[in-house]
Amino acid sequence: MTINCKGNLLDLSTPRVMGILNITPDSFYDGGKYKNEADIIFQVKSMLASGATFIDVGAYSSRPGAAHVDEKEELARIIPIIKLLLNTFPDILLSIDTFRSSVADECLDLGAALINDISAGNLDPEMLSIVGKHRVPYIMMHMIGTPNTMQGKTNYENLLGEILYYFSEKVALARSMGINDIIIDPGFGFAKTMAQNYEILKKFNLLHSLGLPILTGISRKSMIYKLLDSSPAEALNGSTALHMYALTKGSQILRVHDVKETMECIQLFKAINDSGNLQ
Repeated sequence: MTINCKGNLLDLSTPRVMGILNITPDSFYDGGKYKNEADIIFQVKSMLASGATFIDVGAYSSRPGAAHVDEKEELARIIPIIKLLLNTFPDILLSIDTFRSSVADECLDLGAALINDISAGNLDPEMLSIVGKHRVPYIMMHMIGTPNTMQGKTNYENLLGEILYYFSEKVALARSMGINDIIIDPGFGFAKTMAQNYEILKKFNLLHSLGLPILTGISRKSMIYKLLDSSPAEALNGSTALHMYALTKGSQILRVHDVKETMECIQLFKAINDSGNLQ
């Protein structure tokens, strides 16, 4: 599988890592951690040096109960950071974590490489046409409702069947808008109970029926730390364990807070598959 990022075909047959850069004050794990340009550059430089293919920049916290941020504030947060990162790292592949078409449009005009939309276009009807206009890869996630209402929308008769139907409709619509490169994200933690999150992992193979690259976003989430009776800060080991499981199920992109540890996980996963060539 390949996707076209800024004119270059990127091979996804080797799993890739997407490093998370939250520039929000209230994200569940690293909210408020990166407050100035020096901290941001240091973190991004570290993630790139550790092997991240993409850096996913978000200026709107989508955790349950997070404060709403209007479009003007989201733009004010993210645009200076996009300019900073592109000036500092000219070859960087920036993913923009937004559900707003105006934010996507401005960031893509500046040189961002792809869009990561938690709503798959549901929260802004102009999003798909904007992504199609720019001809960039589009990550569409499964979510019912909004970040503030999603945890009350977890009643499914057939969880995986409904997720697959959701994506089949969204993919057809995206294709009609000229979007060629589509990545799906089953949306761990978004309108899902803990049991449903693990059901998705157990039945992950069914997602491949869509024939599209799959992004897995489970890093330090509550499905890990609540099950282990710990905290986001203590959830690295659990995240790594589930990342390895996702790799065995064929996930092409892991969206993570801890790039170095995830790259080590991929290296070990590749060693298993290439064991016949090891010394």
